[in-house]
Amino acid sequence: MSFGDPNNPYGQQQPPQGQPGYPQQAPQGVPPQYGYPQQPMGGVPPQQPYGAYPQAGMPGGMPPMPGTGMPPLAHWGLRVGATLLDGLIIAGPMYALGFIDLAMSDDAGASGPGVFFLIGWLYALGMGIFQLYKEGATGQSTGKKVVGISVRREADGNVLGFGMAFVRKLAHFLDGIACYIGYLWPLWDAKKQTFADKVCSTVVIVVPKG
Repeated sequence: MSFGDPNNPYGQQQPPQGQPGYPQQAPQGVPPQYGYPQQPMGGVPPQQPYGAYPQAGMPGGMPPMPGTGMPPLAHWGLRVGATLLDGLIIAGPMYALGFIDLAMSDDAGASGPGVFFLIGWLYALGMGIFQLYKEGATGQSTGKKVVGISVRREADGNVLGFGMAFVRKLAHFLDGIACYIGYLWPLWDAKKQTFADKVCSTVVIVVPKG
């Protein structure tokens, strides 16, 4: 006569496997990263390791670069295109309004800045701050959004926030101080970073356009 499961001769009850709604616990002594979900302690979510981008949170589900955990890095041409577009959006109207001032002046050589130039300067200042806010909050200025790139923190893939985006903008001074070599650095750098990116620990990644 057979009692119970013949594959379990000692009569021990097998624990249920894969019960829906109940995460499987890791065996004692096995680190949670080896196939077992890490359980938060005290309601605090586990920290992402350095360089491990949260896949579910990446824009558009962009696949990561093999072995790095981050999406593809933006090449130099995309970064230049985004910078030119942002410069055109910010400075273009200011110069256009300045030329209107010159055209309306009786003596262009002797006249100072007029009301149209002042309006253009205020526009450029306001638009520059707005673009910086957008880059800090979403990772994308208007130019970056058009070409499909985003600036993120290298450690975890999160956006910078306005304060860090402003610091990164100031750090671009380092890119231009030595014959603008810092702006060219992404051409051969493994992480395609400028000097400002390295100082601020940021990377520029490729994301879906839109």
